[in-house]
Amino acid sequence: MIFLDANYFLRALTRSSQPDVERMNRIASELFRRAERGEVEATTSDAVIAEVAFILTAKAHYNLSADEAAGRLSAMLRLPGIKLRDKRVVLRALDIWADKPKLEFVDALTASYAQQPGIELATFDTDFDDLPEIARWNPDDIRD
Repeated sequence: MIFLDANYFLRALTRSSQPDVERMNRIASELFRRAERGEVEATTSDAVIAEVAFILTAKAHYNLSADEAAGRLSAMLRLPGIKLRDKRVVLRALDIWADKPKLEFVDALTASYAQQPGIELATFDTDFDDLPEIARWNPDDIRD
């Protein structure tokens, strides 16, 4: 199993005219092609995916829309050789983020986890108010 750092995703998702970066692009792209064919298995963490999402959409970096970044990441994560602890939750987070681009990806990931049965979300953030299937934890039994 290969653990993927953010730069492997970024090199496979973006292009550069710099020779040393082009070489990294080729290497990363080939790894993902091998994962697509099921020749290798690779994994990563939610934190790495959040970093990639941030860099892809940051004005100082690639300035992609949330929808475009989510689409690119989702396609990569759906490859047969890409294994995640909870792929369904991460893919749902990318869908939420694409649908609600004002949310940061980390909040979309939080929402996706909070939408799981039996989970209550403790937050003061109002960004979650219009998202379906999120049960809020009620602090009624806490006294000031």
